[in-house]
Amino acid sequence: MRTSTRTGGPAARIQARRPDRGRRFPPLVTWVLLVAAGLGGCSFSPEPVAPPPRPQQPVLERPVEPLVGSYRADRVTGDFAGYASLERFIELMASRHGLDRAYLNGLFSQARRRQWTLDYLARSDREMKGPPAVGGWSRYREKFLDARHLDAGVAFARRHRAALERAGREYGVPPGYILGILAVETNFGAVLGRDRILDALTTLSFDYARRSAFFQSELEQFLLMARQERLDPARPRGSFAGAMGLGQFMPSSFRKWAVDFNGDGRRDLWHPEDAIGSIAHYFARHGWQAGQPVVTPLNASTTVDLQAGLDTRYSLGTLRRAGLSPAAPCR
Repeated sequence: MRTSTRTGGPAARIQARRPDRGRRFPPLVTWVLLVAAGLGGCSFSPEPVAPPPRPQQPVLERPVEPLVGSYRADRVTGDFAGYASLERFIELMASRHGLDRAYLNGLFSQARRRQWTLDYLARSDREMKGPPAVGGWSRYREKFLDARHLDAGVAFARRHRAALERAGREYGVPPGYILGILAVETNFGAVLGRDRILDALTTLSFDYARRSAFFQSELEQFLLMARQERLDPARPRGSFAGAMGLGQFMPSSFRKWAVDFNGDGRRDLWHPEDAIGSIAHYFARHGWQAGQPVVTPLNASTTVDLQAGLDTRYSLGTLRRAGLSPAAPCR
């Protein structure tokens, strides 16, 4: 659920195989199939065909309530002292959302500049300028389809079976796909990230010029999220890019798609039940079609030469003209 700092994908040739050979799946689907095979005695109930997404109660703004924490200063000190861009951001948050300037001065005086993050992204940007790496999802197979992930997935599914089944009923998303997201993002909560979200987003907002607008928007959403959820904004921890919880939601995604699935009055994506419901809700609100296949293998009568990549799209007619036909009916 993270927003990657890299976009696009390598262009590659599709080498289609003969019917019934070389059947391949995306990593998430393969992971889901293997987890399902390993669940054994904790098989899930049959999924509904097309349940409607659960209607969400609106999350109300609380403009009269201050942010949590005893932060207050006349000006920003510390690592971000003297940043004109931060001063403009504080003024925007005060005028647009009614946040207290003195509070924000004190809060950002506690923020720490993450040089490691900037160095990492600088290396990543340099790599993007070089020739693209050739390969597909199979490069990631060994990272996720191992005993550690599979054992953790089985244990997680057993512990949270009721929540997974309820998410399937209410949102139409089978448990296996929710488990797949949790496996790839945080290994079911084992790797949640150690960076303070405040440090990560402040560093990227004001010292990473290439995507400063994006991260300033996420920092804005993070502060609003903290106000809504009554959180001290200096406390949440997550990834170096500001993603949070078991599903690694960015703040904007948190505010739009996170749900209080365990009914305790808070949206807490570090809690497994809320993470399960929020992932299912995210799917449901992004065009998930309950009961429909995620992938369909293709049969080919010849070698097919087509460009691939994350942004590549082909109509069924184009694929047929290239000599490819679905191995199963497409609905």
